[in-house]
Amino acid sequence: MDDRVDKLAKIYSMTGYAVVAKELPQGSLNLELRSVNSRYLDIQFRLPDEFRMLETAMREFLTTRLKRGKIECRVSFSRITPAEDLQHINADLLQKLLELDRTVRAVLPEARGLAVADVLRWPGILATESSSAENFFGPCMDLMHAAVDELAAARGREGAKLKAILLDRLGNMRRLASEVSPSIPALLATFQEKLKARLREAMINCDDERIRQELTLFASKIDVDEELSRLQAHFDEVERVLEKGGAIGKRLDFLMQELNREANTIGAKSVDAEVSKISVELKVLIEQMREQVQNIE
Repeated sequence: MDDRVDKLAKIYSMTGYAVVAKELPQGSLNLELRSVNSRYLDIQFRLPDEFRMLETAMREFLTTRLKRGKIECRVSFSRITPAEDLQHINADLLQKLLELDRTVRAVLPEARGLAVADVLRWPGILATESSSAENFFGPCMDLMHAAVDELAAARGREGAKLKAILLDRLGNMRRLASEVSPSIPALLATFQEKLKARLREAMINCDDERIRQELTLFASKIDVDEELSRLQAHFDEVERVLEKGGAIGKRLDFLMQELNREANTIGAKSVDAEVSKISVELKVLIEQMREQVQNIE
């Protein structure tokens, strides 16, 4: 139960790499996984022809372990050919290769013909009963399990770094947002004094009711309490999502849009250079967070 909760609380980057190998009597089997950012789960395989029938099983396993990312799975096999197996040459494939060789050189006389080494390296030319794909299913899936575990560990380590970065940016945003509210009363007092001065210049007697009306209108225009409240709510939600962990990339991306909307509104309502500066700094931090969020599964 504790392991399951710990796994859910982790954040995984979509960037990672893993490579594993296994020595078999027939040769050396290698499996490599590369993972980069993607909006969805996109799996691509690079397999030898004789391993193609294993692709479905490997794809199904990957989809159970990974949620997002562009995954490239590359399998290679370096065969060891015992001397007693040299006579097991695929005669039909050999004949086809010879016919193709003659056809190509009839059109391109200067083309180099197939050498013995070229023929022996051709996929399937030395196919024997022991090299059928069914015999590699178990070892290949064992490697797949090990590679995905290694990839998940790498993505988890990167995810922990991303979480620390995002929480740091979030703390800076909370600090900036807290500096906006205290400046509003000072802005209102300054506006009131300027308004009284303008009215005195235009009229002999100051109309207190007119001043109150203008002050109320100005206060409503620069009031950002609602935006600040929504910002705080979004801050709390980002922190909650980060602590929850799991596949949270899309949720965080949506929250970055909401944060940016509120920061833009605060900037649009600003009549003070300091508040405008805070709005710009908030948007810079949001953009930095958004770039990091793109890496999260």
